[in-house]
Amino acid sequence: MNTTDLDARLRAARATLPALVALDAGLRDRAVRAMAAGIRRQARAIEAANRLDLEAAEAAARPSALLDRLALDAGRIEALAAALEAVAALPDPLADRETPRVRGDGLRIRRRPAPIGLIAMVYEARPNVTADAAALCFKSGNACVLRGGSEARHSNAAIAAALHEALAGCGIDPACVTVLDDPDRSQLHALLQRDDLVDLVIPRGGEALIRHVVEHSRIPVIQHYRGVCHLFVDRSADLDLAADLVVDGKAMRPGVCNALECLLVDAGIAAALLPGLARRLAAHRVELRACPRALPLLPGAVPATEEDWGREFLDRILAVRVVDGLDEALDHIRRHGSHHTEVIVTRDPGHAQRFVNEVDASAVMVNASSRFNDGGELGLGAEIGISTTKLHAYGPMGLEALTCRKWVVEGEGHVRHPQARTPARAEDPPTAPASVPPGTAP
Repeated sequence: MNTTDLDARLRAARATLPALVALDAGLRDRAVRAMAAGIRRQARAIEAANRLDLEAAEAAARPSALLDRLALDAGRIEALAAALEAVAALPDPLADRETPRVRGDGLRIRRRPAPIGLIAMVYEARPNVTADAAALCFKSGNACVLRGGSEARHSNAAIAAALHEALAGCGIDPACVTVLDDPDRSQLHALLQRDDLVDLVIPRGGEALIRHVVEHSRIPVIQHYRGVCHLFVDRSADLDLAADLVVDGKAMRPGVCNALECLLVDAGIAAALLPGLARRLAAHRVELRACPRALPLLPGAVPATEEDWGREFLDRILAVRVVDGLDEALDHIRRHGSHHTEVIVTRDPGHAQRFVNEVDASAVMVNASSRFNDGGELGLGAEIGISTTKLHAYGPMGLEALTCRKWVVEGEGHVRHPQARTPARAEDPPTAPASVPPGTAP
């Protein structure tokens, strides 16, 4: 795709914005449900397209974490459709719910939600993003341009075909969900320069992709570099519960950003917890990289290096460190965390409150798995990404994070400066001039 073609497609996507924001909320919901139905109708075609992508990725010896994120079986395709239905069931993010504030002179002031505009998604090996982003952007009145990775090219195209058919069937211009399938890196660079047409870029993928987007974009970027998630087992913790949370966080889907990467254990309970936990993790083929204090308690573990702290493995590898209490655990997280997800396992309410207050992360879990930092699990229906920066969103981004708020001011001919009023006609009765306090600017 050359620059002229890219420009035409971006302009066509942006041209849909006035119609999108004018749509009735009920029609937007019906269209999202139609998207879900379309994915179900095209499930076999989507699965067949995904097999082509998987075969190519396997032949290229791509990492197992990438293969896991890329794969779409019947269950995951159904989960895609169910996520879209969950989005449709959520309240209208553009509803005007704020009660106006009325000034003494009768001027009415309020703020109401508004779409961000045209949102560009840049992502790798995540075909679910094609459906999630389309539904979330559409329901919040935004158009989107989706630039997936070449490794998911067939899958993305099959999902997009189902979505476009559904939108057209509802009388909506499919250009509001524009898919760019040219893998040429120069196209990405051209896209990232179009701050005149694109309002926000959300990258989802490995750290290298996200840093590349940030470095080359003239458009504001939502950032999420790494998911270095810690779990701290406090001295007061229920050890069986702690072991369950570690296994769930590390072993079930190790290649996702909310998987555990580092376990911190209070020295007072390390000997009681670690040997049995090592056996459970070994059954899931998890390699343990341990500090000198943890190493003797973990059969089969290898010594951790300094680089293992703060590393996102995205694999069946877990760093383990024994610490002297909550203060040392908090210090470790401050130095090595990535502002994604942090977990404490404790029965001490005071320690739990300190952890919640002092840990800087988009989600803090108390006696719950790191795997719950996910838009669907947190009630957002789906997510368009997880922000680990704070402008303008922090954590999983759903419908509300895809809107801004604009001021609405309603008056009855209110003017700020009295001298701006139309001069009185001769037949009008005279009015007393407004007094201006000394030193006040006109």
